[in-house]
Amino acid sequence: MVWCTMILAQSIIVRTLTNRPYSREDQQAIIKNFAVAQSSEGAWGMHSESPGYVFFTTLSYVALRLLGLPAHDPMLVKARNWLHAQPVGVKGIPTWGKFWLAILGLYEYPGLNAIPPELFLLPESLPFHPSRFYSHTRLIYLGIAFIAGSRYQAELPESLLSELRTELYDEPYESIDFPSLRHTLAPGDVYVPISPLLRRIYDVLALFERWHGKKLRKKALKACLERIIYEQQSTRYQGISPVNGLLNTLAIFICDPNHPELEPSLAGVEAWRWQDESEGLRYVGARSNTWDTGFVLQVLAEIRDPAANVHNAVHSAQAFLDHAQMTEELPDFKRYWRDPAVGGWCFSDGQHRWPVSDCTAEAMSGLLSLYEHPEFGNLPRLEDTRLRKAAEFILSRQNADGGFGTYERRRAGKLLEMINPSEMFGQCMTELSYIECTASSVAALSHYRRHHSDLPDAEIDRAIHKAIKLLRQSQLEDGSWPGFWGINYTYAIFHVTKAFRMAGIPQDDPALVKAADWLKSKQRVDGGWSEHYTSCLEGHYIEHPVTQVVMTSWAILALLEILPAEDEATRHGILWLLSQQQANGSWPRQAVNGVFFGAAMLDYRLYHTYFPVWVLTRYNRTHTTH
Repeated sequence: MVWCTMILAQSIIVRTLTNRPYSREDQQAIIKNFAVAQSSEGAWGMHSESPGYVFFTTLSYVALRLLGLPAHDPMLVKARNWLHAQPVGVKGIPTWGKFWLAILGLYEYPGLNAIPPELFLLPESLPFHPSRFYSHTRLIYLGIAFIAGSRYQAELPESLLSELRTELYDEPYESIDFPSLRHTLAPGDVYVPISPLLRRIYDVLALFERWHGKKLRKKALKACLERIIYEQQSTRYQGISPVNGLLNTLAIFICDPNHPELEPSLAGVEAWRWQDESEGLRYVGARSNTWDTGFVLQVLAEIRDPAANVHNAVHSAQAFLDHAQMTEELPDFKRYWRDPAVGGWCFSDGQHRWPVSDCTAEAMSGLLSLYEHPEFGNLPRLEDTRLRKAAEFILSRQNADGGFGTYERRRAGKLLEMINPSEMFGQCMTELSYIECTASSVAALSHYRRHHSDLPDAEIDRAIHKAIKLLRQSQLEDGSWPGFWGINYTYAIFHVTKAFRMAGIPQDDPALVKAADWLKSKQRVDGGWSEHYTSCLEGHYIEHPVTQVVMTSWAILALLEILPAEDEATRHGILWLLSQQQANGSWPRQAVNGVFFGAAMLDYRLYHTYFPVWVLTRYNRTHTTH
């Protein structure tokens, strides 16, 4: 799963500060990735198709200079020119950027809106306590609070420090009034502006930073470090993501350059490394091993007469999922604000031990689909107790409104978004009830219920009923559903139709009929579908100018759940998909297809292969049945 250069740039900074430089060979591969990702204007963006951001461009620029590239390198000249052309330049870099620059002595801490470590000492009963934040958010700000609260500043070589200050700013560094820049943001970087409430909170915290007690600060830093160490140890030093893993690594170094947890943490970051010939060396935002495996097994289960190599693949995938499921609970998980994990699967290979509702659901759906296939009768099966634990894990993520969160149940209300400090990302302060997670969970629980008795008190029946009620209420007037983790309405409608049909809702149900009508209304003349990533930003359907393989696959899979296989819209879409298949059996990789927190678009590298295959296997099975 591909994101952007942010993690790579931050990794370079952390390795530089901890005196663990990359090898010369790695440096060349890193520079190659920056070159591939740079836009023609000289900037780096939130993702491969986004406009340039001051945040990503500044971090990339600084990272390349730390690697030893001279200021006159053409890549840096273009980036510098672009930065200087922006309305407020580097002085308007978002708060996360101000934080990283302050660490390097390229920005002054009084100009940074504070997230003080003392917040983590507040009573947990408070509605805005960090324990109520979305897991990624609270862990990122845990690291930021420790590092900024320590007022750590690296000692760069004086010549490099002076040069960077001159290169980044259009006026002498010493003359910049940094405290006045706390609320100054580059317009193109802002997705969620600083709210009036948050602005007032920031102003109070700025005063607190000037007058806080040293004893309380020391206590707060100690409490944050304890949680950082737990996160590193409980995730086998990978962190929930490389973003907080890098912050934790730097925090440990600041505490003690010889800390015993430092080397394992540096090694843990490398678990997120990705390198290939075409794009060089970078770090992924996450790995999607279990997620992809769950879907692929559902694809392979559609094949009527699987060949020997399919049998081999299925056996290997079953073994992987067997090993990846969480079978032991983390010690003291409640004390560290974690929910129970046993029975769940992670998005990745499970090593970092942060299981997710829909990843567990799709893994279980994949396994149950195989177990129903007569050709896979000799497949070793997960014990019924393990599948039951998976169902219980999914249920543990259901919110009061009937929807499902990801890593945890929802812990706070929507008002918490009013103090969202990230600026570049939206809906990231607390868990929500996500359409896709809810649909995946409904489908998996319904699938499980086909072959196993319900849990006590008809818990699965009640959970499905509540979830379907929420999904019905969430359908828009035009028949679509808004997505959150994919692009966007097309992605959500694929998940919901799959869930409805698995739950036994008939094809002529009004919600499904409306969904099919919506899909037909968005079909292009060539037979395919195409949704642009900006539909996530704008909150309404926007067509991509190029027909997309992935969106077409989602649309046809949804139609096949509702309409006869002979329907003209389906047939037309199938013909377009067939026309796009390449000689090696795959399909072209096109536009971004995933998203998180509203603005960060992702490229799931296998979607363009297994979703079209799923369409063709499903169509073949359904068409020949009729």
